[in-house]
Amino acid sequence: MAASTANVESITELLDNYLSKVGFEVYPLKVGWYNSLLPPTLRLAHPDDCLAVVVLSTPALFEQAFLPFMEERGCQGLSDPIDQCVKRCVSSAVFQCFPGQEVDVRYDYEMLPSRKPKFLAQTAAHVSGAAYYYQQSDVKDQPWAEKKMFGVCVHPRFGGWFAIRALLVFGGVTVGSEMVQPPPPDCVPSREGRIQLLEAFNYRWQDWSYRDIVRPVQIYSPKQKDYFATPPAERVALLKTWGFFSRESDQPDPTSDTESQVTGHG
Repeated sequence: MAASTANVESITELLDNYLSKVGFEVYPLKVGWYNSLLPPTLRLAHPDDCLAVVVLSTPALFEQAFLPFMEERGCQGLSDPIDQCVKRCVSSAVFQCFPGQEVDVRYDYEMLPSRKPKFLAQTAAHVSGAAYYYQQSDVKDQPWAEKKMFGVCVHPRFGGWFAIRALLVFGGVTVGSEMVQPPPPDCVPSREGRIQLLEAFNYRWQDWSYRDIVRPVQIYSPKQKDYFATPPAERVALLKTWGFFSRESDQPDPTSDTESQVTGHG
């Protein structure tokens, strides 16, 4: 099905109306924008003119979706509670908004049999215009010599206080040249600021300071900070102190780690 700009807007509006109530944002993109930045082994197996939507979580997700999800005993089995919550929200939105449509849903924690991620979260956020993906190559006259510095996305409103959760590819929806790629907001334009950001993220990510590289409109609540600051192996114990997991069968795998902005979490 070919889609006009109005059709794209209606698709994103449907998703946004459903997901914004529980702490998500959605941004459309063309598969070709994403694939053009990647080697063949990492590209999506969809046509370049296929419509996709990247889904971000904001600080509101924890109180608006995750805690209610836990209170409803929505967490089942061995996988990570945050991942389960995100999957339920996104899959429910797809089912309710696009019944019978072909939608390839990929989550940031999923891996291919090759052990490569099902999609590169930060690249998707960058090409959609949702958040700028600052990388080592964005710094002129780099001060790190041969040292590898991992990149990080910065959101224009939330700074680093967000996560990239999923990519939805609408296999039956193609878009033409009328859909123009938006540039991601360059929130950290100076060389000095970019050095500060990458060093804070690579050397001191535990102190949260890289998340405040721009003034955010909202940050994680104290309870949310406690959760993500707790080592993954100890989060089940923390959730128990909050009154969750009263039954042994409710407990997830404590070794699952989903709080890393390198892969778009937390």
